[in-house]
Amino acid sequence: MAKTRVYRTKNGDTWDLISYKVYGTEGYFHDLIRANLNLIDIAIFDSNIPIIIPDFVDTGVNEDTDKLPPWKR
Repeated sequence: MAKTRVYRTKNGDTWDLISYKVYGTEGYFHDLIRANLNLIDIAIFDSNIPIIIPDFVDTGVNEDTDKLPPWKR
């Protein structure tokens, strides 16, 4: 059984900022919200609120960097 990871918010954290801090991209904020539906009404967090951090399985699929815009390469 995998250990559940928890992030404790800092005052002013938002879903996308937490996603960036934990995963290195804002792109997983929807997954964070889905894992924490009891907190869905909060846009800007107070400090010390526990957020469940879902684990993701690396699919091994790499993006074709030639199709990405230059700032994402």
